[in-house]
Amino acid sequence: MKKFLYVIAFLFLAGSVFITSPAFAQGGTPPTDDEVNAIARKLYCPVCESTPLDVCPTEACYEWRELIRTMLAEGNTEDQITQYFVDQYGARVLSEPPKEGFFWLIYALPPAVILMGAVILFRSLKEWTKPKAAALVIGSEPAAASPKTDDYLSRFEEELKKQK
Repeated sequence: MKKFLYVIAFLFLAGSVFITSPAFAQGGTPPTDDEVNAIARKLYCPVCESTPLDVCPTEACYEWRELIRTMLAEGNTEDQITQYFVDQYGARVLSEPPKEGFFWLIYALPPAVILMGAVILFRSLKEWTKPKAAALVIGSEPAAASPKTDDYLSRFEEELKKQK
């Protein structure tokens, strides 16, 4: 009788191990924290403002990381998991906006502004360093001198002659 109880206990324990062992789609090993965090790093917490999902300490983020773990165990790809979160919470959960639609401005506008600034700076520097044309070249008469200027010059020349 004692032997019979040991056999039943053994079968019960062996059966419970097979019943409770999880079945994973990725060859029987559960996803590691690194695999989960690699996806969570590309997502932002929909509840917290500007906090990546992999470092957010809230309970909601913990549950979302566990959801990512479960989805990985079911065999979903990174793109499928990311798309699931975008479908649920919108594009604001992505750490990098998609390169389509209105979001393309985020990628095109900064280089365009930098390029325009460089052109303006180049033109300004070119203008600043250009030598200014002299109004009066030494030893020549101005093309259209006013009578006041002629009077001034004549008095100036007379004063210079007096000093010699």
